[in-house]
Formats: sequence, structure tokens, C-alpha cells
Amino acid sequence: MLPPGKMQAGLLLPSLIITFAMIMKEREEISVREPFDVIVVGAGAAGMMAAGTAARNGLRVLLLEKMEKSGRKVRITGKGRCNVTNARPPEEFAEQVRANADFFSTAFAEFNNKATIRFFERQGVKLDIERGERVFPKSGKAWDIANALLEYCVDNGVKIVYNTQVTEVLAIGGKVYGVKYRNKRGFERKEECSRVIVTTGGASYPATGSTGDGYGFAADLGHAIEPLRPSLTPLVSSHPQMKNLHGLLLRNVRATLSIDGEAVREEFGEIGFSERGIEGAVALRLSRDAVDALIDGRSVKLAIDMKPALTEEMLRDRIRREVAEMAPEEFFAELLRKLVPKPMVVPLAEEIDVHSRSYIRKVGEQEFERLVKVLKGMVFPIKDYAPFEYAVVTAGGVRCDEVNRYTMESLKVKGLYFAGEVLDIDANTGGYNLQIAFSTGRLAGMLKQ
Repeated sequence: MLPPGKMQAGLLLPSLIITFAMIMKEREEISVREPFDVIVVGAGAAGMMAAGTAARNGLRVLLLEKMEKSGRKVRITGKGRCNVTNARPPEEFAEQVRANADFFSTAFAEFNNKATIRFFERQGVKLDIERGERVFPKSGKAWDIANALLEYCVDNGVKIVYNTQVTEVLAIGGKVYGVKYRNKRGFERKEECSRVIVTTGGASYPATGSTGDGYGFAADLGHAIEPLRPSLTPLVSSHPQMKNLHGLLLRNVRATLSIDGEAVREEFGEIGFSERGIEGAVALRLSRDAVDALIDGRSVKLAIDMKPALTEEMLRDRIRREVAEMAPEEFFAELLRKLVPKPMVVPLAEEIDVHSRSYIRKVGEQEFERLVKVLKGMVFPIKDYAPFEYAVVTAGGVRCDEVNRYTMESLKVKGLYFAGEVLDIDANTGGYNLQIAFSTGRLAGMLKQ
């Protein structure tokens, strides 16, 4: 039998040999592999498009994603259906871009909405064009779009590493030389590379990984950041009927946004009400101007015309006809039910100060006139807006006049590129924002060997 000391040494020796072998193997893997030509930070729509494009052009690409899977935000966009792009002609498309449309026009000319449609169809995703020229996957599944982007990267040889958070983009002498990152075990590491594409998204839907990291990278390297605020976000109203409207969806309405008493914008379509506030496509499109005005401390109101196809006189005539056909003992609510969805009946009655169960014969001309005015413009004072957690996109970001519009490369730091929501470009709802990600991501990925 071996003495205790020798027995312990005998047990320790194999363990030390294994540990040493693991360390040497790790060093060998790091030292013998070829360096990457480009590192892409963030595996969202812009990041996967950039990474796949660069790899397809023959570059060795490393794509780092801090979440456990790619395309987290893409997978939930469009209520899980993913409004991929919008098929409108270029001049109409440009009208929907709210910030830096001229800057974006270069990237759009290189890879436009038609190119996006061809790209996904070649990736095996069948698409449909729906009302408003909005483009969706025929399957109705956003996952198909996210998976197509992932396959584009994998098929072209992109090295993807998940659960890895970049903490700093490294630069010296005005040139990028790599990134620092924290791996899934929490260890800090460094990867050297002369080109880095930042596609970290904005600050909206932070649960998907969009927590504004890219703005910090850009600012640390000398870039100016336009103030960040939620865009395409629900509007919070102080109207006393809001609590009674949760779950209501009004279709084919016209909404007018007024700032300091002056009408500034009008939209037609759907408006919804929820615990988050006033939402739906119409309210989201109006929110961009409303948010900016609220930040500036200005008065904001939203007027909803529930009968946009009728003039006030036409509406009066219709109400007279409906009343004439009703029995005197019928309730006022029965008239309202002929004019608005059922959930709107009680809030509308309270708005014009007539009990919904009042007999129709007891309702006077003054009350009917108030009904006409409210139907043609129920006013909701807007006191606030929903936070980034509920915003579709982020307004603000890296200033576009500090980025080369033809390459997406920084004008301040050589080898640093930006694409997607991290840039100060945002647009209305309807597929436009994803197209911004695809166009700028594609352009950023068009790198030379």
C-alpha cells in the first residue's frame, strides 16, 4: 500500500495533467485559428443581414449575440406575424421615414423593398402583400423570417456565439482594433479585429436584448447621440373614460393630433385602447410627434372622428332617421348601438352627459347635437406616453452626419460601422423600420477583403 502522501500525489497528478492539457488546448485553438475579418455586434435583423452579406463576400465573420438566440425582436414583431417590408414605390416609401430620410435613401437604393422581397423568397419564405402594401410571410409566422436570416448566416459560414455580451469596442489612434466581451461563464475576453459593425438595436422592447448598448459604444468613441425617446408607442390620456375603453378597437376612424391647439397631423385607420393607453396603427403613427411635443412641455390632444365618411349634417340626418324608427320607450343606448361598437356605448353616453338607459323620447335636440360633435371629434387629452418597454422602435441614436452614407462606416473611427436602429433613423409603422434594418445592414456588410 502506498503511503498517504504518495497516494494524494498520485491522485493529484492526473488531475493536473488534464487541467494543463485543457489550458494548452485552449491556447492552441486561439493561436492557430485564423483571425476574423469583421465582428458584428448584435444578431438582430440588421446584424444578421450584415454578417451574412460580409461572409458571402468571402470575409471571415464573427457574430456576437448577448441573448440565447438570434432575432429575438424579429420573432415577436407584427404581433408575431412580422411585417417584413412595405411594397410602396420609392417616393411613397421615403415619405414614411420620419428622420434622416435623405441619408437612408442611399442604402435603400442599394437594397430596396423589392430586393428584400426577392431575398426572402430565395431563402424559401413565401410572402403576401396585404392592405397598405404591407408584406408578411404567407405562413403568418415571424419565426420564418428570423430563421431565414439565421440560415443566411450559417450557410455562408458566419461564426455565431450566443450568450456573449460585448462590453466595449476597442480603438486606438482613430482605428478599431477589436472588442471586449463577457462570455456566458462571466469571464472577460478580448477579440482583435480591424472592422466592427455595431447592430445592437435601439432601446425598445429591452426584454429582447435591445437595451441601448450601441449608443454607449458610439459615445465612448466620440460619436454624438441624438436624444433617445420611444417612437410608435401607446399614448397615455387623462380622459376619464379611458378606464371603460380597455379592449375596444375602432376601425376606419380619422384621428387628428393637435399641439398647443393647432392640428399638426392626421391619420386614418384603426385605434385601440388598452391598459397601456391609446394604441393601434393610427395612434402609433401619431405618437412620434406627440412624444416630441410632450418632452418639450407642450399641450397635446387627440381627436377621434368615428364617422369620417359623413359630414356633420349627414350625421344629423342619419340620427334623425334612426330616432324616427325607434319606439318612444326604447333606450338611448339602442340608438348609440346603431352608431358605435357596443363597448363604446356607455362611455359615449357619459361623454355627452346622457344616461344610456334614458328613454329616447326624453332626449332633446341639445343632447343630439352634442352626440354629433363627439362622434365627429371625441377629444382625448394626452398627458404621457408608454415607455420603451412598449415602443416598437427608438427615435434618436447615432447621428447620421457622422456616418458615411455610402458604406455605413463611422467618419470618426476607421473600421467602425453602424446599421439598423442604433442609427438616428426611424419610420412609421407598416414594414418601414425593418426595411431600414435590412438596407443599412446590407450596405454595412458590403466590405472588401
